[in-house]
Formats: sequence, structure tokens, C-alpha cells
Amino acid sequence: MRNNLKKYRKILKLDQKDLAKELSVSRQTIINIESGKHDPSLVLAFKVAKIFNSRIEDLFEPEVKKD
Repeated sequence: MRNNLKKYRKILKLDQKDLAKELSVSRQTIINIESGKHDPSLVLAFKVAKIFNSRIEDLFEPEVKKD
């Protein structure tokens, strides 16, 4: 899954630590999501979207695999 989390975070001038605190997750979780190592849970994706006053689809995009 591709994501725009870092882009949105920079717009609001939040660092990873502040965003992690706001979401009640570790900074490492934010790092892993931004780097694409892990996808957020649906609950976490909704929380992120709410913080950025955005739609989940604007933040997280599934990668379409071509046959």
C-alpha cells in the first residue's frame, strides 16, 4: 500500500513523535507506516484521516497488482 502520510504530516508541521502521541502509538509505528513496511489497521487509518481532516483514500492507496 502506498501512503501520503509523510506529505500530510509535513503540511500540518507535525513530527513523527507528535503524530504518534496524538494517535497513541509508538513513533516506530509511524516510521513503519510511512516507509511502507506495515499498513495501518482500519481503526488507525480512520484516526489518521480524522487528524488530517481527510479521507482514508487520500492518505492510503492500495497498490494494484498487474497480471
